[in-house]
Amino acid sequence: MLSVDEALARVVDGLGLCEAETIPLEDGHGRVLAEGVAARITQPPFNASAMDGYAVRASDLTEIPRELKIIGEAAAGHPFEGKAGNGQAVRIFTGGAVPEGADTIIIQEDTSREGDVVTVNEGAAHGTYVRPRGFDFSEGEVLLKTGRKILARDLSLAASMNVTQFRVRRKPVVAILATGDELVMPGEELNPGQIISSNSFGLAAMIESAGGQPVRLGIARDTKESLAEHIARASDADILLTIGGASVGDHDLVQPALEAAGMTLDFWKIAMRPGKPLMFGQLGDQRVLGLPGNPVSAMVCSRIFLLPMLDKMLGIEGASVDQKTAMLGAGVKKNGPRQHYMRATIDKGDEGQDVVTPVRSQDSSLLSPLSQADCLIVRAPGAPAAESGEAVPILHLDF
Repeated sequence: MLSVDEALARVVDGLGLCEAETIPLEDGHGRVLAEGVAARITQPPFNASAMDGYAVRASDLTEIPRELKIIGEAAAGHPFEGKAGNGQAVRIFTGGAVPEGADTIIIQEDTSREGDVVTVNEGAAHGTYVRPRGFDFSEGEVLLKTGRKILARDLSLAASMNVTQFRVRRKPVVAILATGDELVMPGEELNPGQIISSNSFGLAAMIESAGGQPVRLGIARDTKESLAEHIARASDADILLTIGGASVGDHDLVQPALEAAGMTLDFWKIAMRPGKPLMFGQLGDQRVLGLPGNPVSAMVCSRIFLLPMLDKMLGIEGASVDQKTAMLGAGVKKNGPRQHYMRATIDKGDEGQDVVTPVRSQDSSLLSPLSQADCLIVRAPGAPAAESGEAVPILHLDF
């Protein structure tokens, strides 16, 4: 059997970047940048007041208290057109442009006013409460880098940069094909021996959150004709994800159906738990990933193999394969010959460190413990028993 590392290397080998496309600002959330984004303006575009108060010259405040003549007002969007000279002040509000000649803001709490005269009761250093031009960023500065997934706060930043569109990677299209006579859709009546088809819904959500475009093809029945029809419907996808039927039993028809359609098989068995019967091949330019039918196996295999494929196609560096370290909250037994991905919860220890505890059962058919888990503890083949408090590698579950 292949090791996980060798299988992963084969799965991502030769994968190219998806083409770049231009989208409007408002559609950017969750997309991955194909080009860096530079500011089109300087922000703030003028010296701006950070507080309500009076714009003054610091050189006028050598003696306190000091009376100054009020010559005008500056509010956000309504600048004072004149110039503040010696002994003069301009009433100003937060966000207002600091008038020419002024260099300091005295907050209104430190003043008293009678008519057009303000008395400054507390002094301030030059530049106090002034946000200088370019304090946030300058025109031409690249603030969002190539390969970044655009977050909500990035959209706000881009808008303030006066950006109206992005160059992003096209979403990789992943066709999801559930297989098996035993499957029915949620809400349908279960006949004897049938179960609900659940995998495709979780996988579609995982793909979407990773930046891909899922296409659910429904359920193919255990016949050559049904499988061939559904496989043909996936011809435009970058990746075909099949669920179940990829082993070598009498009723496992997916691999023969794919080979009949022209797939070149690379491997179908790897040394991991859960997920030993994982199939990978190529159908023309399309990658085919055949997942086990067990729900947890399907989700874990997708976390280990599918997410790195999507990252590579989108130009995201290392996000899905980088392991972190945490402390065990309970001991674990010696591992067997397959790399084991143990579902676990994360809590904070007394010193703020991550403490991980395996969920109640590692059975690959149980979805409720997977839903409770926050991460996968990675146990190498043959890893010795580990006690509570020992450091272990983990992969976060972000789907």
